[in-house]
Amino acid sequence: MPFFQSKICLKTLCLLSALTSLTVGADEIMLDNFELNPEQRWRYVSDQVMGGISNGQVVYRKEGDVSYAHMTGIVSTENNGGFIQLRTGVAKGVAEKSAGVILRVRGEPQKYYVHLRTRGTVLPWQFYQASFDIDKQWQTIKVPFSAFKGSSKWLKSAVNSGSIRSIGVVAFGRDHIADIQIAAIGFYD
Repeated sequence: MPFFQSKICLKTLCLLSALTSLTVGADEIMLDNFELNPEQRWRYVSDQVMGGISNGQVVYRKEGDVSYAHMTGIVSTENNGGFIQLRTGVAKGVAEKSAGVILRVRGEPQKYYVHLRTRGTVLPWQFYQASFDIDKQWQTIKVPFSAFKGSSKWLKSAVNSGSIRSIGVVAFGRDHIADIQIAAIGFYD
């Protein structure tokens, strides 16, 4: 049974926040399922931190037995902007032996991104990025680390999973209306 449907979980140590990392199968580690005060672990960020004009919000909801984060907003590339993001820290070692990121998502059918920051992404505009497409029905998406590309030529060409320090779900890079719901996010082997 996929970890998104399982209630079995084991706590692991947390480095950056009260983030709970849940192991559910031999090949999946759930970082978060948006239960139990996700607003204490997740942070909304927009390009306004650097002078952009994108605007959005994140609301935490529950539908039946599914808890999720609902990020909406208007992404604008004016003033060198172009993103809204939901981000959280990753405890050291959580993704160490992983092959990629796994998400349970739905929303307005379009392209979104996962951004990873590592020990090597020191500057605020440095990250590793991979895209994924969603539709209106809940779906599980796996994004292999090999799909991630660095935001600058000074970053290593491949993500070192053991050095991941944060993960973000991002509406990015073009003028559009964002509407994405995330029920779970984690890593897979």
